[in-house]
Parts: sequence; structure tokens; C-alpha cells
Amino acid sequence: MASLRPFLSVSPFSHAPKRTRFANVLNAPSPSASSLPFKLVAARKRFVVRGDAVVDAGTTASIGDLKDDDDQAVILGPATDEELSGGSTVEYDWTEEWYPLYLTRDVPEDAPLGLTVFDKQLVLYRDGTGELRCHEDRCPHRLAKLSEGQLIDGKLECLYHGWQFEGEGKCVKIPQLPSDAKIPRTACLRTYEVRDSQGVVWVWMSLEKPPTLKKIPWFDNFERPGFRDNSTIHELPYDHSILLENLMDPAHVPISHDRTDFSARREDAQPLGFEVTERTNRGFAGRWGRAKEPALSNFLRFEAPCVLQNNREIPNEKGAVDYFTGLFLCRPTGQGKSMLIVRFGSTRSSLLLKLLPSWFIHQNACKVFEQDMGFLSSQNEVLMREKVPTKELYLNLRSSDTWVLEYRRWMDKVGHGMPYYFGHATISLPKLPAVVEHAPVGLVAGASASAPAKGGIGTMHSPNLSNRYFRHIIHCRSCSNVIKSFQTWNKALSAIAVTLVALAILVSGRQWKALVLLSAALCCGGAYACSAIVALNTTNFIRTHRRL
Repeated sequence: MASLRPFLSVSPFSHAPKRTRFANVLNAPSPSASSLPFKLVAARKRFVVRGDAVVDAGTTASIGDLKDDDDQAVILGPATDEELSGGSTVEYDWTEEWYPLYLTRDVPEDAPLGLTVFDKQLVLYRDGTGELRCHEDRCPHRLAKLSEGQLIDGKLECLYHGWQFEGEGKCVKIPQLPSDAKIPRTACLRTYEVRDSQGVVWVWMSLEKPPTLKKIPWFDNFERPGFRDNSTIHELPYDHSILLENLMDPAHVPISHDRTDFSARREDAQPLGFEVTERTNRGFAGRWGRAKEPALSNFLRFEAPCVLQNNREIPNEKGAVDYFTGLFLCRPTGQGKSMLIVRFGSTRSSLLLKLLPSWFIHQNACKVFEQDMGFLSSQNEVLMREKVPTKELYLNLRSSDTWVLEYRRWMDKVGHGMPYYFGHATISLPKLPAVVEHAPVGLVAGASASAPAKGGIGTMHSPNLSNRYFRHIIHCRSCSNVIKSFQTWNKALSAIAVTLVALAILVSGRQWKALVLLSAALCCGGAYACSAIVALNTTNFIRTHRRL
């Protein structure tokens, strides 16, 4: 959250470039909808089905009966008759897009990695030459997950029967075949194209159409001289659209993250100003800032399917410009699940960020997402239970929720090309039930099926999305190494302390006893500090007002 400070404060040196003003277009409802308050009313709604989408076909109550000028002054309502009826749609295919899979630096070099995009399960790994490879995560033999396998001389091996596959997906070894038999040509894997761009691995999800390289997102600030970023990756237990909404919502930061660091304080909650400067079939962009300030100094851009960036330019005392970026890459990983790559960076050098170890910044990021987790998960549950568009449930304020409304209206345009979605005026429910993994039959089965790499019952490694270790640590090479190091030091210092206490018993001189016992006490203190650091990195944040 320390990196949010440039976006939550307004510098007196900030200058917003000349821009076209679309704010009035967004905030002012059309005459045909001017008397319709955006709130829940006791009116019967009628829905029709268009393809797989449920579309609002209007209300049976009289529009005049719903007039409420006070609500209209503060709540965003439908802007046009087209939006009231679901809006126009555009051609869109969710597979013909690049999705952020992982931070390149954290891709394991000695093991395959299982990932998902919507309901498609993928396995990512490095072959014998170090090249990134990605396939469908199932063996053609008996559908076992290849991500549960291992790498043998750069080949991907299924641990069920030992079938091996080379980088292009061709099967090169079947131990059960006779020596004179040929490997069937159909024993191959579906292969997905991957690219490494600016430190992120991207995957093209279409198997029919070749990848469009120009669609890979490019971020100018990350190429500027002196630009440094701190990047983390997190698995989260709510839908990617809920995640994007949350990241588009600067108004919640002072309340939800009060005193998480010096950039968030409850007393700073206030009205915000928004200005939409661009709308396309691939997203939208605009400026925002504190409503009382004349210049909206933050620039936000959402780009299909899952890229959100928040940029700011601040002139410094040398006459140059410092560039700040908050980049959020949100990958849908299934119903009620998502994975986020978050990258905060700037061209301004910060002494504090240089002094703080990366593990401390990472655990603070984990705390921020845990502060949001409870209410975002409940929001996800309500959407799935109510099964209606968000305009029937949300009260979007003009002074805080402009980006949320823009995003849900964009979903109305393209949602028909996704496996499922919740738009402002339309929805398309999932056609397949959610798959729940890691659900053993019973306690004994769970204990016996818990491999050390995945953790066991009652440990910090327990494989569920409510666990910080499972959400972040196993995906972050640096944090994982730090925890292993501190655990090793904890054991070593504890052993030394016990040895020193035993030595103190044996020595005869009083001064020597005091010195040895003091050394033992210092070792105990060091062991405790190591244990505390491990706990800080692996223990979930819990609000103090919650009953435990």
C-alpha cells in the first residue's frame, strides 16, 4: 500500500494535459431515464433471454412512480434507452486474447506449474533449453494432470505411467510399450503459444487462430530510464470481475485499509472526481482525483481482457517528470477464483523502499488483499445467488463508482464472448458447475493425500485460498526462499541456545557462566525473531474487531 501514496495524494506540481470532457455524458442521465432512480424498488422486473444472456426487458411499474430527485443527484443511473435494454454488443472471442500467466522470474526451473484461464487447465514449464512451454494440463493417456508430474532432462513426464513429452507436445516415451512398437501419433498434447514480455509470461488461448502479437500489452513506463518496480502475485477466492472492480475503486482505500500504512486513513475518505476520456470495444480510460482539486492527476486505463493500470506524472524539483504506475494483471482462474499480478513502480528513487526488504513489502501486499477478502467473497456469493445484472443490486455513486459502472457496461458489450459474466444490464451464468479441487473423502484420505509440496492438514501449507502461504508464498520464489532461510536459522539458533545452556552448567567460573548464558539468551532472541518473521509472512491478517 505504500506504493499507492502517489495516487491517493495530489501534488501541487501536478498538471493534467488538455482533454475532452466526457464526465457530463457519463453522469447525466438521458431525458428518457431522468426520472428512474438507480436503487432497489418494490417493482416487478421482467427478463428475456437472448442467447445465453438474461436481459432486462423493463419494469412493470410506472416510471413516474419511481421519481426521486434526491437520489438522482448522487446516484449513477442508466444513461440511454439502449443501456436500459442491455446495450449493443460487439464481436468478441475470449480465446483470441493474451492472458497474464505468471511472473517470468518465478516460473520454476525444475518442475511444471499448473495454471488455469477460466475453466481451461494449463501446464507451464521450461524445457531442456530453458524455453517456456505451455500445454493443456492433462495426459492423453488417462487424463492425469501433467502439472503433478516432473521434468526429466527437459521433458515433461506424467507421474501416473511415466509418459514423457517434449516441448512441442509430442510424446517421446511410453515405458509400457514393447521395444519394437511405435508411439501413436495421437499421443500428443494440445499446445498453447506463450511469450515473455516485460517480465510477464502471456498465453494466447486460441487453438484455432494464430496469435496476434500486437495484442500483447505494452507498458511504456516500465521501459523508462530509472524505472523500478516491486511485483507480487496472489491467488484470490473471488471472481476476476470482482477483483477488477475492487482495483478500480480508489474510494474504498481509506476505509478498508485504514492505517495499513501512512497512505490510507479513514479521515481522508471524501468525494472523488472522474472524467471518462476514451471508450472503445476493448475498454475505457479516464482521469480521476479528489473532487475538491481542480486537476484530476491520476490516469486510469482498462484494456481487455484483464489489464488495469493507474498512472501518474509528477514534476520534480529538478524540472523533470517522475512517472508512477500501478499495474494490475487479473487472470480469471475459474468460478469464484482469480490470480493477480500486481506491479507498483516509479522512476523516483525511494530510500524507504530501498531499505525495506522485499519480503516485508510482499507481506504488506498480502495484508491488503486479506483486508478486502471477506466482503469481496461475500459480494461474489450474492451475485451468484441473485442471478441478476448488477444494476438491480448496485447503488453506484457519481462521486466514487464511475469506473465500476463503466466496467460493467463494457461487460454488456463483450460478455457474450466469455464463458460467463455479470454485466450492468445483462448476465450470462456459468454453463458448467464450479470444480472444487483438493476435496478429500475424509480425514484419513486428506492426510494421506497431502504431499509435502502441497502441505498437510492443520499446517500453514494447507492448500486452500484462505491461506496466505497457498495464495502467495508458493508462487513467489523470493518469499519462499526467505521463509526457508528463517526456518533454518530458527532451528540452528535454537540448537545453539540449548547447547550453550548445557555448557553453562558445566563451566565453573561465574563470569564464564554469565557470558555463556548471555550468549544463549541472544540466540533465543534471534530464534524468536526468525519465528516471528515466518509468522508475519504466513499468518493471515484479521481485524481486531472481529470475534475469533
